[in-house]
Amino acid sequence: MPPNILYIHSHDTGRWVQPYGHQVLTPNIQLIADQGVLFRKAFCAAPTCSGSRASLLTGQYCHSNGMMGLAHRGWSLRDYGHHWVHPLREAGYTSGLIGEQHISVDPHVIGYDKVVDLPSNRAYAVAPSAIETIAGLPEPWFVSAGFFETHRSFGIPTSVRDTLYSLPPSNLPDTPETREDMAAFKASVRSLDQGIGAVLNALHQQGQADRTLVVCTTDHGLALPGAKATLFDRGLGVMLLMRGPGGFTGGKVIDAMVSHLDVYPTLCEVAGIRLPEWLQGRSMMPLVRGDCADLHEAVFAEMTYHAAYEPQRAIRTDRWKYIRRFDDYPHPVLPNCDDSSAKTLLLKNGWADQTVDPEQLYDLMADPEEGRNRVTDPACAEVLASLRARLEGWMLETNDPLLIGPVPLPPGAAVNERSQVSPDEPLRRIVHQGAATRT
Repeated sequence: MPPNILYIHSHDTGRWVQPYGHQVLTPNIQLIADQGVLFRKAFCAAPTCSGSRASLLTGQYCHSNGMMGLAHRGWSLRDYGHHWVHPLREAGYTSGLIGEQHISVDPHVIGYDKVVDLPSNRAYAVAPSAIETIAGLPEPWFVSAGFFETHRSFGIPTSVRDTLYSLPPSNLPDTPETREDMAAFKASVRSLDQGIGAVLNALHQQGQADRTLVVCTTDHGLALPGAKATLFDRGLGVMLLMRGPGGFTGGKVIDAMVSHLDVYPTLCEVAGIRLPEWLQGRSMMPLVRGDCADLHEAVFAEMTYHAAYEPQRAIRTDRWKYIRRFDDYPHPVLPNCDDSSAKTLLLKNGWADQTVDPEQLYDLMADPEEGRNRVTDPACAEVLASLRARLEGWMLETNDPLLIGPVPLPPGAAVNERSQVSPDEPLRRIVHQGAATRT
């Protein structure tokens, strides 16, 4: 019998958990790493909530599956039949959806056998419901347990020590404001870890742990300036840990680059399912088995809409990152950064007036923080030309609509103006093409 599959996922966590070396105690996520496989260089295909999840769950880039913006703002998949729940059902799986999903306003259209309605998608509600659902499903089952943590708002810090001593990401200044922000994040991630631990413990108590493949990941980077909704590694880098049948054992750490797109074909291989023809990723099983050292020479990522329009595409190799923006807005698109004390601090110090380069090239070995743009460096001209061509080739191969001009909003969608400061400011809603209202 194929293994059960538990897809357990969070919001906005990036790699800021204990197994990736941060001082963020997450003993239950650490347990998955100790017993399973940790992918050290895993990247989402889009650093936005709906886009990342849609790419993971369909095995397609956002411009291929249709989710080029946020589901709760009017975007949807072109075909919900491409969600991995459907081939799993054909292979005999019974499925359950608990908590966060973020790819449809109506979760019932996705195709799960059981959709659990909850008063909250936070861990205190999701974990008990996931435990109850798993206990009631016949094997093999597939369960999606989605936690709202660590999305804002975080709530208040719960540790004086964290408030005093937490170190923010290195792209941000070390100030009382940023330390307090990180302390609040740590409180949220503790709640996440406890929820994950409760579900893992239930698997153990029910005797299903050895028959269950656990996939633990998040959608994208932290909800801080320079991370979420950017194509820097701080926005694209995600935790990805897998534990269970198929070789996901032993506390292995894999350093090769992988993409969220690779999870779908991996699950198909483990479950013995024929690969759907639309998949744009590759199975990670050769890495897990040790048959190869690398899976991809390069990974690609994109963003089109988040709260506001900010079309950009990127290619990342082991050494280089190339980002291209596809509009002429010269400043940071501030609504695409969640409000926070760190954001307020940067705004007070002139962040809104900075300019953003339309093309960016970073040497990730010499400049892992992606702070020095090498586009105009003659020594990098050959690399720049190569990555430009490879990015355009990928866009052509995947029929990226950005190649023919700006991407319009679908009817009924809502968006912030790029000149606004907060995603909470009034929205422009598209009634039909060419007409809009304010909300």
